Amino acid sequence: MPTVSILDAATQYVSSLAKSTSASAQAEVNRFVRWYGASRLTDELRGHEISLYSEELGVATAEAKRRADQVRGFLSYLKKEEMTQTNLAPHLRLKKSAKGSASRSVKQRVVEVTAEGHEALKSELEALKSQRPQVREDIRLAMMDKDFRENAPLDAAKDKQAHLESRIREIDGTLKHAVIVKKVDGPGSRVQVGSTVEMTNLNSGASLRYTIVGLNEGNAAQGKITNVSPIGKALLKRREGEEVKVNIPAGVLRLRIEKIEG
Repeated sequence: MPTVSILDAATQYVSSLAKSTSASAQAEVNRFVRWYGASRLTDELRGHEISLYSEELGVATAEAKRRADQVRGFLSYLKKEEMTQTNLAPHLRLKKSAKGSASRSVKQRVVEVTAEGHEALKSELEALKSQRPQVREDIRLAMMDKDFRENAPLDAAKDKQAHLESRIREIDGTLKHAVIVKKVDGPGSRVQVGSTVEMTNLNSGASLRYTIVGLNEGNAAQGKITNVSPIGKALLKRREGEEVKVNIPAGVLRLRIEKIEG
C-alpha cells in the first residue's frame, strides 16, 4: 500500500476528474482534507472517523447529500488506488431529518460552542463575506464568454458561489443559536462542551484524549469531536471513573473516563 498524505491523494483525485466535475469536487474534498488533517496518511483513515465526519454534514438535506456524494467519490478512489485497505465510502451515512417538526426544531435549537469556537466562527464568517465581491466579479467575467454550453470557468465560479453562500448561511444559523459554554473544573465535574477527556479504550487498552466541542468545531486530526458525534454524545454529563458504550460501525466501543479537564 502506498504511503500518501491525504492532501496528495486529494490532489491526484481531483486531477483525475473531468474538468466539468473537478471544480465542484475540489471544494468539498478540500474541506474534508482540512477536517482530517492534510499531513495525515491515507492508510491511517478509519471508518469511525468517516462516521464522525457524517455528523459534521448534519441531516440529509439536498445540500448535505451533494456534499456527501463528493466525499464518497474520493473515498472510493482511495480504495481503487490501494491507498486504503477498504472502501470507507459506506461509512459516510447521513441522518434522516425528522418530518413535520424539522423547521420548528431548527428555529428552537440551541447550539453549544466553546468561546474559542465562537470567535473562530465569527472570524470565518467575516472572511467568507469578504470573498463575495471577488466571486461575483469572477462570474461576471466568465459570463462574457457567450458560449455557455462548455463554459467551465462560469460553472466553477457559480459552484464556488454556491459553496460560499451555503457556508455563510450555516455559520449565521449557528451563531444565532449559539450559547457559549463556561468551563467548570473541580471534583465531581461532568463532561460538557469544552471538556478535555482522557479515557481508556477497554476493547484495546489504548489511551485516548478528546476535547468535546460544539457544532462546526470538530477536527478529528486535532482530537476535537463534536457534542453530536457518537462518542461526544455518549460522554456528555458523565463523570470520572464511569464506563460508556458507543455504537460504531465496527461494533460496540467501550470506554472508561480517567480524567476530565474543564
